[in-house]
Amino acid sequence: MMKTLSSGNCTLSVPAKNSYRMVVLGASRVGKSSIVSRFLNGRFEEQYTPTIEDFHRKVYNIRGDMYQLDILDTSGNHPFPAMRRLSILTGDVFILVFSLDNRESFDEVKRLQKQILEVKSCLKNKTKEAAELPMVICGNKNDHSELCRQVPTTEAELLVSGDENCAYFEVSAKKNTNVDEMFYVLFSMAKLPHEMSPALHRKISVQYGDAFHPRPFCMRRVKDTGAYGMVSPFARRPSVNSDLKYIKAKVLREGQARERDKCTIQ
Repeated sequence: MMKTLSSGNCTLSVPAKNSYRMVVLGASRVGKSSIVSRFLNGRFEEQYTPTIEDFHRKVYNIRGDMYQLDILDTSGNHPFPAMRRLSILTGDVFILVFSLDNRESFDEVKRLQKQILEVKSCLKNKTKEAAELPMVICGNKNDHSELCRQVPTTEAELLVSGDENCAYFEVSAKKNTNVDEMFYVLFSMAKLPHEMSPALHRKISVQYGDAFHPRPFCMRRVKDTGAYGMVSPFARRPSVNSDLKYIKAKVLREGQARERDKCTIQ
């Protein structure tokens, strides 16, 4: 099945099997949104703004193949537990963020990891899927003094020990330290093109999206070796009802496993 996105006068077709959702979870004030900002536009915002729930979408053209990555930047307060569970159910790859200078945020990541494994295990049993669960546990703010550290590296590494689909990174969203490397490993574990990581594709804006236009038929015999990424400025989160239908279809094996609402790039 193909999903269509319109950009200007061009219609972009993204195969449903190439559409993924990345869910970013963690306590408040640990830098989740800062990591997402680094990923999307390479910027760091000094001013802190509490996140309720932010949704972003990035579309890629990698060697002529279209990919779509939806990013769900969740609230650290999780006022609606059912919404958090739904976010986990619909997620394909996960980033769990804590602050190296905040012990409580690390304890929250341990709870989140346990919840994700439990929720996904339940879904896996119902769908009979053998799907893997790519996850990165991210200790942010490693630019702070070691005197401020409350979580030893060795203790954090125990959370990923023995799991080839789970990795641990200490990063600094502020200094942009290890952020690109973290995404590279996450996409590799998810068996996604490594060009999806921020440093390995050319970033273009919607108004200059020629790289996403269909190639003339006479040129299709030549393999496209480029990699381009474009952020959708008007992406809207699929409705709760759409997510529930997606999960129901997955459990009942009705329709395509990746049937989700898509938005329009304007």
